[in-house]
Amino acid sequence: MAAVGVGASTAAAGPGAVSAGALEPGSATAAHRRLKYISLAVLVVQNASLILSIRYARTLPGDRFFTTTAVVMAEVLKGLTCLLLLFAQKRGNVKHLVLFLHEAVLVQYVDTLKLAVPSLIYTLQNNLQYVAITNLPAATFQVTYQLKILTTALFSVLMLNRSLSRLQWGSLVLLFTGVAIVQAQQAGGGGPRPLDQNPGAGLAAVVASCLSSGFAGVYFENILKGSSGSVWLRNLQLGLFGTALGLVGLWWAEGTAVAHQGFFFGYTPAVWGVVLNQAFGGLLVAVVVKYADNILKGFATSLSIVLSTVASIRLFGFHLDPLFALGAGLVIGAVYLYSLPRGAVKAIASTSASASGPCIHQQPPGQPPPPQLSSRGDLITEPFLPKSVLVAHQGEGFVAAGTEDTGLPSFSLLALVQLGLNSYQY
Repeated sequence: MAAVGVGASTAAAGPGAVSAGALEPGSATAAHRRLKYISLAVLVVQNASLILSIRYARTLPGDRFFTTTAVVMAEVLKGLTCLLLLFAQKRGNVKHLVLFLHEAVLVQYVDTLKLAVPSLIYTLQNNLQYVAITNLPAATFQVTYQLKILTTALFSVLMLNRSLSRLQWGSLVLLFTGVAIVQAQQAGGGGPRPLDQNPGAGLAAVVASCLSSGFAGVYFENILKGSSGSVWLRNLQLGLFGTALGLVGLWWAEGTAVAHQGFFFGYTPAVWGVVLNQAFGGLLVAVVVKYADNILKGFATSLSIVLSTVASIRLFGFHLDPLFALGAGLVIGAVYLYSLPRGAVKAIASTSASASGPCIHQQPPGQPPPPQLSSRGDLITEPFLPKSVLVAHQGEGFVAAGTEDTGLPSFSLLALVQLGLNSYQY
């Protein structure tokens, strides 16, 4: 977002004239607030719509599409989109683009190869999500998939030696309890169930997907520390690996069937909607997530759970009983508690101590905010957890713009408000 009035003169235009610079702080605050609301809406809609659209496409009568082909198509579209954005960054100069890609992808091949492992995991994870959503109600999947917060936190502690506060450990216990209640409700019946639906396979797919999400996120954070590259370059590299690995998975799992019936067998407008949502929605989230703090991400996750549940009742005849409501409520509460800034209590205590002392420090106008606050006025959050862990699954396999602290893909998140003709650096 371009700054307005930077460096403008304060020459008077007459009595009572207000300089452009005097309007900047309020304008910047209002613009940032709008971007946060936009990011909240994008995260909620994308989070819920992808799950619901996959569930809808997989439960339609008629020929079923091959999920491995949908994964490959999403990767192809993601890679082509990032290639076009890089082409626009080079002002349409093909020679400059080719030289840039040769340098970034081939000459710096070590950085490129670093993305092979997370790309493999994300490709596996995307296939597992189709299995899970096919065999579980959308609302049940949405709640259970929040286990990725638990797995990411545990991998962060084990692999990066991060620490968790007691409140965060408590919220993880609450999260696990809520998911266990929801799964108990599912195992106990929870309303009519399609004959071709296997809740056990769905649960196994969700757990495997959460484990892979947690490991890939922490691994990604570790290997990309100190590296640089635009968000579109990183996503292009992920798309290249994802396409190649997706084709291998297609050949291994459904190669014979695809060869006989065709790559696009069973594709309907609903299926194309899922593919486009995965490809372009994930890139959109990868951008807007930079405007969302952890509390906003947690709020978005909670709203998307509610939205998915309500939509499942209307679209799929999902039966909402007290046991599911209790489990989902515990998960929503746990997500909110976990997303609270870790420095909140310290900041409040510091403010109280300052207020009771003999002198209260006043921050001069126009000066940077004190250390307890970020430039957006939010309490700082500890980097023990990847920022994108609270962004839902739709952003998995995407590098988020503005993740300088973590270098993680964004679930979540996961994050084209500032439509990517600028280079975002890690």
